[in-house]
Amino acid sequence: MAPPLYRQSATTLAQALARGELQAEALCTALAQRAQALEPRLHAWAALDVPAARRQARALDQALAAGAAPGLLHGLPLGVKDNIDTAGLATAYGSSLYAGHVPQADAAVVALARAAGAWVLGKTACTEFANMHPCATRNPHAAAHTPGGSSSGSCAAVAAGAVPLALGTQTAGSVIRPAAFCGIVGYKPTPRRLPRAGAKPNSDTLDEVGVFARSVADAALLAGALGAFGARGAHGADRAKVPTHDAPPRLAVSLSPRADALSPAMVAMVEAAAARLSNAGAKVQLAAWPAGFDALFEAQRRVQTFETARALAPELQYRRRRLSRALLALLDEGRALPAADYAAALHTAQACSQRLDELFGPAEVLLTPAAPGAAPRTLKHTGDPLFNRPWQLLGCPCITVPGGLDEAGLPLGLQLVARPGRDAELFAAAAWVAAVLDSEVISHLACA
Repeated sequence: MAPPLYRQSATTLAQALARGELQAEALCTALAQRAQALEPRLHAWAALDVPAARRQARALDQALAAGAAPGLLHGLPLGVKDNIDTAGLATAYGSSLYAGHVPQADAAVVALARAAGAWVLGKTACTEFANMHPCATRNPHAAAHTPGGSSSGSCAAVAAGAVPLALGTQTAGSVIRPAAFCGIVGYKPTPRRLPRAGAKPNSDTLDEVGVFARSVADAALLAGALGAFGARGAHGADRAKVPTHDAPPRLAVSLSPRADALSPAMVAMVEAAAARLSNAGAKVQLAAWPAGFDALFEAQRRVQTFETARALAPELQYRRRRLSRALLALLDEGRALPAADYAAALHTAQACSQRLDELFGPAEVLLTPAAPGAAPRTLKHTGDPLFNRPWQLLGCPCITVPGGLDEAGLPLGLQLVARPGRDAELFAAAAWVAAVLDSEVISHLACA
């Protein structure tokens, strides 16, 4: 007997949809029921419009029946983070300031997904303006724990089986960290590999659109359809191809100079993963951080704080009283930061970027912690992006895969990092790593 539709992978669903063995409208009905049943305890959605979703799915069924060639994402549902515009569907950017706001046009990444045959199930909840003040979303593995942020709803909805694919954004660690906390796969691309037009800005230097899925193959399907590996296209010969490793990859392990902030369980997971990968044939070495690279942690924070204060200047100027204390503190800090300090932080990024080969050495991919540990037991904050900050500032593409469980049974995420521009190679290495670690078994479906 086939598993329920909500348990099936995006790649499996895509094959059945393209062959006409599964109707997109039937998938919509099943997943809408799943999403609505979980919502009272998950709080993953900012906006669900099931009738509109069903109309989108039915139109795709009708087009396929009329002989249209199926797109790479034909019939697949998508969750879209609430800070990414969707035409005709409320987009509040995680703030009551924009309650009821309905964009007139899709963000570029949503338009590309629709062109490839996807349909939007709904808008996933996010933190206030995709910063640190949490929304109501719960971790589907443990309701008293944060799901991470700022892409809280996207990662929770995917982990719980409400939707197989979702879009998020990352400025520090808002894709990689929540994916790790929820036991799924998250991908943050090389800068500008996925278009940002139509996503509410925080930091022009740092903002990126990313994807969530329950396997590396599923993440690659969505990322490839959006152009992560080269030419975008929805049909035939234009389909994105994800490379595979003919031989085990060359890997380097780094706990970073901030290893004292890691939980014992996270350290043990990274070390155990490195040992298993080495035993499977990968060339594994230790990565040594070059002098000066430790400054990246604070430099990323300064760039983000300075630029966010300017990106949200209208909200700060005219609606200050309706912003959270946490966001106000960040914006006031950013406004007070001297321009010389901001320029120095950008210089640190540029100088370290030119020396990346010293960090990577002969390795293709770095293995690092995706977060300090498992999801904290709190709903008052979304966890620390400390172990994501350097890579975001350096523009390195990153993927997190489930690496194991802590003593309480909560997921631990292993972060894979590649040189800028090596997104395809990163996916190939991640697929190999996930297969060795049996990550799809580790990432059992939450809220089952």
